Amino acid sequence: MSDLGEKCGVFGVYGKGLDVARISFFGLFALQHRGQESSGIAASDGERIACHKGMGLVSQVFAEEDILRLTGHIAIGHNRYSTAGGSHVDHAQPTIVNNWGIALAHNGNIPSTAVLEEFLHGKNIETSKLSDSRMIAEAIGVLVKEGASLEEAIKKAYPLMTGAFSILIMSKDRMIAIRDACGIRPLSIATINGGFIFSSETCAFQTIGAEFMRDVQPGEMVVIDANGLRSEQLAKPNPKMDIFEFVYFARPDSHLLGKSVYSVRRNFGVQLAKEYPLRADVIIPVPETAIPVAIGYANESGIPLEMGLTKNRYIHRTFIEPEQHIRDQGVKAKLTPIAEVIKSKRVAVIDDSIVRGTTSRKIVEMLFGAGATEVHFLVSSPPIMFPDFYGIDTPKQKNLLASDKSIPEMKAFLGATSLQFLSYQGMIKATGIPEDQFSTSCFTGEYPIDIKERMKEIVAKKVCYTPFRENSSQ
Repeated sequence: MSDLGEKCGVFGVYGKGLDVARISFFGLFALQHRGQESSGIAASDGERIACHKGMGLVSQVFAEEDILRLTGHIAIGHNRYSTAGGSHVDHAQPTIVNNWGIALAHNGNIPSTAVLEEFLHGKNIETSKLSDSRMIAEAIGVLVKEGASLEEAIKKAYPLMTGAFSILIMSKDRMIAIRDACGIRPLSIATINGGFIFSSETCAFQTIGAEFMRDVQPGEMVVIDANGLRSEQLAKPNPKMDIFEFVYFARPDSHLLGKSVYSVRRNFGVQLAKEYPLRADVIIPVPETAIPVAIGYANESGIPLEMGLTKNRYIHRTFIEPEQHIRDQGVKAKLTPIAEVIKSKRVAVIDDSIVRGTTSRKIVEMLFGAGATEVHFLVSSPPIMFPDFYGIDTPKQKNLLASDKSIPEMKAFLGATSLQFLSYQGMIKATGIPEDQFSTSCFTGEYPIDIKERMKEIVAKKVCYTPFRENSSQ
């Protein structure tokens, strides 16, 4: 229930004899959690690129006749999350340039577009109304117009992309994947019936029956065409995947950096129980991300786990504006407490993160309203003190609850009996991956890719993490 959203998910298919548009539809369906604002698919038969995109969920955007029109052996798809740039069909991807000669789908964010803008202005391309994704597409497109091959154009444009990106680019006869040198956002490759699949997460491979092959490496360009798959390293890799993929964004059935997301989240819960043993009657997760965390905490602590909050699974994006009374209900329209589980109990509620704190505050209020005698709020990540610039739609720093409040002050704001966060060291330990493989900028304010002029938006904070405890006896 975090007040966070990721910019998007990308998916691509290359293969003769494959129904690439239909496979892309189900791939995007599996990546729906990465974006609910808009969806789109572009496909090529080797002669022409066709595209269909629109506002809403995958199931709302596409009908059977739309899929039937997207013929060919190459396709890329995109789900977009609503960001500060606003909601409009013009922002839907794939982005098409060069008179329908190139399509591009982007996951990530370019915090400073100054270099891109300077390049495009030199080519007499106006940038004032262009998104970062559109600027990247235009830069590649203009280089192709000047005579470069698609691969050459991408290599020349690569240094202009000063930010986080996992990108799929498609021409009429080939598909190319690139990642920034830090690999902030995930991107993996699979095989299917002699063809190839790209996906932001491995969970989509299981949906369509593809077999995981490997990750696209940080700084790598992977090209697939009639000659098969080949790759080239465009930048020296400096792996720094965003740890928030483990904390919140990725589906639990995905694998990141060779680790099960479910298992890592369960480990978060085990570590949280070691650091903060509680006297409570029941453990309740905030669905859905915190469920594995709560399982880990319950198993380690011996406190029973109950699903004391029910989520309305059909609360997704809708174009029907809620009636005012329903709008005023806010989180109550999404979550309902089960009084029989909560009444007269000391409740420990577990969530993945606290951003603004408004949702968490309402959850505490609901639990007390359902009869809880105590509400202990446990969080499976450290306090978020800094905004993200790499593709997560976070509030400005001043709107982050932890940016100007201590943990006791946050507890008072939430109205909870107690409030505890998983320590930074405990979070890293639970992943089983070395700290230097991650970007942890939301927690530390250390940005592995230079955010340039955006750094002036950051107010330095003294980062004080809670003590790391190896066992509950400490």
